[in-house]
Formats: sequence, C-alpha cells, structure tokens
Amino acid sequence: MAYAVGHISGGHFNPAVSFGLWAGGRFPSGDLLPYILAQVVGAIAAAGLLFLIASGQPGFELTGSNPLATNGYGAHSPGGYNLLSCLLAEVLLTFIFLFVILGATDRRAPAGFGPIAIGMALTLIHLISIPITNTSVNPARSLGPALFAGGALLSQVWLFWVAPIVGAVLAGFVYANLLDEPPVTSTQPE
Repeated sequence: MAYAVGHISGGHFNPAVSFGLWAGGRFPSGDLLPYILAQVVGAIAAAGLLFLIASGQPGFELTGSNPLATNGYGAHSPGGYNLLSCLLAEVLLTFIFLFVILGATDRRAPAGFGPIAIGMALTLIHLISIPITNTSVNPARSLGPALFAGGALLSQVWLFWVAPIVGAVLAGFVYANLLDEPPVTSTQPE
C-alpha cells in the first residue's frame, strides 16, 4: 500500500507514524487530526470486514483471549506477558519502526526503496511481537478489532495507543536531533 497510495497520502495508515513524522519535523501539526480520524475510520472498517469474514465460519464466536487478532497484555497476551513487558515491547518496536521509516525516507536515502525497507521492518516486528502483544505498533489497528471484541480487550486498548505514540515521538525527536541534516541553504547574498 505504501507503493500504491504513498504518493497520494504519504502512506500514513497509522497514527503512530503520523505522530513520529510530526515529531521529526516532517509532518504538519494541522494535518494530524484529519489523518488520525481517517486512520481510525479505516481501521474500524477493516475490522468490520474481518468480523464479517470470520463470522462466516460455522460456530464463530468472539471468545478466547485474542478474537480478531486483538492486542492485549496479561491474560490477553498470546504468551501471557505482563503489562510492563508489553508496554516496553510496543514502545521499543514502534521506535525501531519509525526510525526505519525516517531513515528510509530521508532525502539522502536512495529514492524509491523506502517501502521495501519499511515493509521488511514491519514484518520483522510482527515476527518478534506477535507472541508478546499480537503486535500493535498501530493504535488505529488496535482499536478496530477491540471495538468488536469489547470487554477487557477494549479496556486494554489504552496501552496500544500510548506505547506506540510514545515510541514514535521518541524516534522522531531522536532522528531529527541526531541524524537529520539541516536543509542546504544558499550562501549567496540576495
């Protein structure tokens, strides 16, 4: 999708990405709310489609610790990880994800390859964190299925908003202050 619509929207499908790019000075604050609203609406629509597909299986019920691939900690973590472990994993992995995004889309990076690096990083993040939290790193993606599952899963969504946004904002600030170069300006008198 980053290749398909990245040239239209910047490829933002994730509020954490929008916040991280804002913190890195690459996204205007005035666009945060409209983007996040669109991301949340898209995630709810996607979760609704997932629910419709899953409910087509005989005997389907929204039960178990992670229906519709919801995110969770404690009893709702696929591996039984506690709140602190899940919080740290989501902050760290979102930090890494945004760091890759910022580096792969840096004006000094080879053009056209960003979505490959971003997609590979997100794949690795999922392989690492599915056993921990079922992988969020995207607050909208966490909210969508939790709205359908409800109950305790919906009550845990706060972690999957806070941790990814914290990780993304930290990555934005770190990248902007340690690795970004200021734009080249002309030294010619006007």
